[in-house]
Amino acid sequence: MRAPRAEGARYDAGRNRVIVRLTTGLEIAFSPRDVEALQHATTEDLKTIEVEAFGLGVRFPSLDADLYVPALLKGILGSKRWMEARIAQSRRRLRRPPKTDASCGRGNPGSGRPKPVRNSG
Repeated sequence: MRAPRAEGARYDAGRNRVIVRLTTGLEIAFSPRDVEALQHATTEDLKTIEVEAFGLGVRFPSLDADLYVPALLKGILGSKRWMEARIAQSRRRLRRPPKTDASCGRGNPGSGRPKPVRNSG
């Protein structure tokens, strides 16, 4: 069985997605900002997309940018260095903020165990 190849590509401005139609009938869609070569592209830059290299490449002539279809299918959307930076950035967003003193029970003086009540008499 041959690997899927691109047979068409277009930009859907309403959804802000590049859509690549594969020879298998499937389509993959992604946001331009999630691809290193397209992250600063304008709507005008994305209007013209060409399929090249027997369906192995998708070209954006106004940006002089090429995407390799087998890499897209693996989720590789940029250089190794750029992808590592994106992963690190998303991990930082997932971290929970550190607990504050108030959430640890040390926020207000006098909080905690109540003082015993003494009977006078």
